[in-house]
Amino acid sequence: MTAWTRTYDAERVFSFVRQFTPLQWIGGMQGIGLEKDGVLVAGVMYEGFNGHNVWMHVGAVPGKRWMTKDYLLACFRYPFLVAGCAYVRGYVEASNEAARRFDEHLGFRQEAVLKGAASDGGDVILYVMHRDECRFLGDK
Repeated sequence: MTAWTRTYDAERVFSFVRQFTPLQWIGGMQGIGLEKDGVLVAGVMYEGFNGHNVWMHVGAVPGKRWMTKDYLLACFRYPFLVAGCAYVRGYVEASNEAARRFDEHLGFRQEAVLKGAASDGGDVILYVMHRDECRFLGDK
């Protein structure tokens, strides 16, 4: 049977997420990783806490079925209920259609477009989710 566990080792999760996104280490970052039989298959990093907002960055092994209810609850309860943020934001290069679909599936909505800000010269889309819009908080 598959053993799913979480890790809160921010440096380890950062190293994993960094494989999938151009994220740079910033002091104070927090992370939640998901392990399958001891191997990281998904990770979420949080940075830029300002008391009201936090930036969320996600990396995952393609094809792995990692979006467990328990993991999603942990990933959204942390910024909204533990850290007390009202908003979680993220950004995606417009050319990364899979990441855009993923964000929108989770309930993020497009907030702004940064013209020409992507590494390929294309646009970057900013996504936002308000605490009241999050369906992954359970009974709160």
